[in-house]
Amino acid sequence: MDVGLFLHNGSCNPAFLKLDLYCKGLRIDASCELGDDAREIIRNRAGLGSGLEVVIGRDMYTNVPVVEWWVRNSPYWLVKNGPHYEIWREKRAFRYEAYDDLPTVGRGPWVETLDRAQAERVDQVRIPPEPAWYKQRTSSGKLMQRIGCLQGTYLGVYWGPRCQNWGPNGENEYCKFCTEGQNLGSQEEAIKSVADVVETAIAARRESKITFVHVNTGFLDSNDYWGLFEPLYRELKAKTNLLLGLQAPPDADFENYRKFKALGVNNVSLCFEVMDEALFKEIGPGKARRGGLKRYLEAIDFCANEVGFDTVNGEIIAGLEPVESSIAAIDWIVDHGAIPTVCVFRPVLGAAYGKRKPPRVEDMLPVFQHFYRRCMEKGLPIGIAPNVKVSLIMLPEECRGLMPNPDAYPIRRAALWFAAKAFKAVFNARVRI
Repeated sequence: MDVGLFLHNGSCNPAFLKLDLYCKGLRIDASCELGDDAREIIRNRAGLGSGLEVVIGRDMYTNVPVVEWWVRNSPYWLVKNGPHYEIWREKRAFRYEAYDDLPTVGRGPWVETLDRAQAERVDQVRIPPEPAWYKQRTSSGKLMQRIGCLQGTYLGVYWGPRCQNWGPNGENEYCKFCTEGQNLGSQEEAIKSVADVVETAIAARRESKITFVHVNTGFLDSNDYWGLFEPLYRELKAKTNLLLGLQAPPDADFENYRKFKALGVNNVSLCFEVMDEALFKEIGPGKARRGGLKRYLEAIDFCANEVGFDTVNGEIIAGLEPVESSIAAIDWIVDHGAIPTVCVFRPVLGAAYGKRKPPRVEDMLPVFQHFYRRCMEKGLPIGIAPNVKVSLIMLPEECRGLMPNPDAYPIRRAALWFAAKAFKAVFNARVRI
């Protein structure tokens, strides 16, 4: 069966739409009222969270590019039809053309008017509203929205100083896809206390029913991430007992990962982006000098096979290297007992690679099909954590909709369903809020 935007019965394939929107972005029709209906667009998470939060199908959360200037080429439009939002597609092919003639600074989201006579309706979607806690303040007076924000259904928080690849000795060493050094302090608070984060997590749990707090940071010269995170995780676990995720460069002492697990950290994610070592050095010169690809791979292997967190992720960015290299990276991660996190390269405003073309969905499709196939064949614990819908990436279980035979692996899918039910019951019994 061919995989495309529409299924054989004429309905939309939400998985393909999510992937295609990452590659093409979304234009905004003048009928939309996003100021009233949507969450504010916040540029964080290295710039990857710079889009509009949209829910496709039943519960497929996605963060769609809308402010980048290359989005003006997109055939996809967001339209408001009465009380409902819909995605439409122009009846023309997407033009993978050069963007040198377009402005380098966006005024987006791009608001124009769709000629519906020249377009087709794709599907109805939902725009998640901004939660009330975004405008609440912590006891120190900081706006909670600038402490952490929802990216799908989980709370994302940046912790610690600005990545030192952007610092006094690393101005020219930041990763070429990243804008974290520009966002911290402008889009979110540069200085946050433990109490700020804990209070925000409690508010997000009470209103938004979050189950997972994902905390990330940039490079420290010391590589002492245990020292940076220990006070925060200790309080978060004691006050909430929510699921906790750590995303940081490899720690100076791998034995500290055992301490993280003992403290209650459930997930560790290590982002090495590309498997090609020459590209690794070109794309992230500071990452190569301060960490190195080998150190990242060793940390993934250690966390997955020596420590045994609930889950360990190795993160790559599809579209930064040839498809074959991305597939090789997926194979390496899976073969070492970890779960791949596969992002789609997004040329974001202000990044060194901001004027590059987004990847073609035709090239991304085999990467994500391989991703799903390997996770299922290896029996990895995907889709088990309760209410963790991630808008910045294709979750492995979502990639089932990209497969020529989505009904494959019935026994494994049934086992994952039962495991998710059991894990949810355990979580609900232990959570403190």
